[in-house]
Amino acid sequence: MHSAASPFPLLILMNDKEVLPPAVLPQAKQPNDQPGTIGELALLFLRLGTVSFGGPLAHIALMEDEVVTRRRWLDRQHFLDLVGATNLIPGPNSTELAIHIGQLRAGWPGLIVAGTAFILPAMLIVLVLSYLYAHYGSLPQTEWLLYGVKPVVIAIIAQALWKFTRTALKGAFAAVIAIATVALVASGRNEVEVLILMAGIGLIAGGIKRAKLQPEESETTKQSDAEPPAETPVATPPKRWTPAFIGVGATSLAVAPPLWHLFLIFLKIGSVIYGSGYVLLAFLRADLVQHLHWITDRQLVDAVAIGQVTPGPVFTTATFIGYQIAGLPGALVATLGIFLPSFLFVGLLSILMDRLRQSVVMRQFLDAVNATSLALMGLVTYQLLHVSIINVATAVVALASLATLLSTRLNSAWLIAAGAIFGLLCHP
Repeated sequence: MHSAASPFPLLILMNDKEVLPPAVLPQAKQPNDQPGTIGELALLFLRLGTVSFGGPLAHIALMEDEVVTRRRWLDRQHFLDLVGATNLIPGPNSTELAIHIGQLRAGWPGLIVAGTAFILPAMLIVLVLSYLYAHYGSLPQTEWLLYGVKPVVIAIIAQALWKFTRTALKGAFAAVIAIATVALVASGRNEVEVLILMAGIGLIAGGIKRAKLQPEESETTKQSDAEPPAETPVATPPKRWTPAFIGVGATSLAVAPPLWHLFLIFLKIGSVIYGSGYVLLAFLRADLVQHLHWITDRQLVDAVAIGQVTPGPVFTTATFIGYQIAGLPGALVATLGIFLPSFLFVGLLSILMDRLRQSVVMRQFLDAVNATSLALMGLVTYQLLHVSIINVATAVVALASLATLLSTRLNSAWLIAAGAIFGLLCHP
């Protein structure tokens, strides 16, 4: 779930130099905090992009299993902070999460490689389906695949939510935020409005908490005035290669005006959109169906269906539409346009993230956002149950998958493959 907030509110209170004392600030444990390699990032996110059916929640659950539980690149609190922060910027949450993990492991090159590797498998699959659709006018039958995969995805999400709950709801404040979120959304309030409201409450609570800490800090300062200040080693972040600019050479491409127009349309959508594939549907219909008449309503619905049934980010819907409008060049230009803002937003967010996590005010802000995000994820999972668990057979698959995940360290990809085989066997 995305919010309608701008990334620029993240700049608020960035001059707050008060930091949590060691007894209050949760220290991020990173047992495997050595810089990663480009190769390991590429292999991991290529695999995740190939098997990550089920939408953003499933993608996040798979990433948590890989980077927190198995590889221990991040602790769960740090991972949750990234999930909460990506809710505050436009674009596809799970893709932005992959981009940010890549930046943490291997700097700016990792940012580009992880995001591209996660997007690439879905883009290639959608390109093949786009070709078949353009030549045969219909979509391949995929109901059998989703029949077996959906209950497995529900189990994967449920396991991740259980892990997140123990980390995100670590105090009364977070629990009240989560309960209030559920109540407000259940009463009909918009999820985006609720996220903004709870984030504001987090900022206020953080300001109050900082005000309470200041008298203690002043007393400590007075006691230390008579003593010469001892030099305290300052931890400096590891040096990473930072390019003078991040670009793809788009300005030097000699492309026809229709392709430029197509690129700008998808760049605009990628820069402002929050929400699910249905929100994307509304944006695309307004520009491409009603205004420009480049595609039909049927093609648009089929495009969103393609994005939903293929692994990886649903925003690869842009690949399908671009292909229908201008062939392979159109597919590539549309894909670049809709995903490029995510790389830029995460690049900005990565610069601010350490400061966000250490400030008293912004720590409380992140705690509120994390609790709200968890509650929204739980609500979406509840809604997905009705379309995923449709009979006794799918219920058994979901329960068996959940029991396997909780009792073993079996990689989720194997369960997804087993679910696909189950769906094939049940297909008439």
